[in-house]
Amino acid sequence: MRIRSAVLTFAIIFGLAITGCSKKENKEPSAPPEPTAVVDPATAGAITGTVTLEGTPPEFRPIDMSAEPACVQANPTPVAPPVVVLGAHDALANVVVYVKSGLGSYRYDAPAEPAVLDQKGCMYVPRVLAFRTHQPLDIKNTDPVTHNVHPMPRDNKPWNRSLPQGAEPFVTNFPHQELAIPVACNIHPWMRAFLFVFAHPYFGVTTKSGAFDLKNLPPGTYTIEAWHERFGTLDQTVTLGPKESKSISFKFDSASR
Repeated sequence: MRIRSAVLTFAIIFGLAITGCSKKENKEPSAPPEPTAVVDPATAGAITGTVTLEGTPPEFRPIDMSAEPACVQANPTPVAPPVVVLGAHDALANVVVYVKSGLGSYRYDAPAEPAVLDQKGCMYVPRVLAFRTHQPLDIKNTDPVTHNVHPMPRDNKPWNRSLPQGAEPFVTNFPHQELAIPVACNIHPWMRAFLFVFAHPYFGVTTKSGAFDLKNLPPGTYTIEAWHERFGTLDQTVTLGPKESKSISFKFDSASR
């Protein structure tokens, strides 16, 4: 009787344990559904503008590439770190301008065309590259030397890869939105780049013209942010009505850093 009672007690406890585990598993949150809404082009607008620098730009010493003769040969004139790049009328290049907040829940198809990061003249080209989540990223080495590509993300998986001379492009992608991912080359310490990975298409990187254009924005109120590796960030709030286009400008202060 004692044995039968013990077996029965064990069976009850075991059954409760299984039931408890099942209930716990059922309480785990499920992944949110993928957005299905798309932006209506009939009501979409745009935010355009320019980015400039006020004040005297900082000066940088030329990069010492003497440890790598091939890099010296590829750069017959001294190369300064391209941290602050200006165009006409103090236009500031390599500024990422993007919608920081205010977007609704929309579906955006990832581009099939790859973003490209090259290693040319023993520098990363471009210095600042912005692209989409899941978009192919082609990393090339067009130099006659071996390079080492080392992105250091926080939210995506970090990796470190060698690219010898003449190697085929390394193709990868980043599944999670993440901004200002630093990229280094462990062989040539002066090489540096920044990757911006966006879950939406509303971003741009300024050239020497300092211009940006955020197209096909649905009506709404947005925080627009401008990021520069030396001067930090500036924000503006912009409200767009249906089919409305607005022009804004960002002015960084060279004395701020």
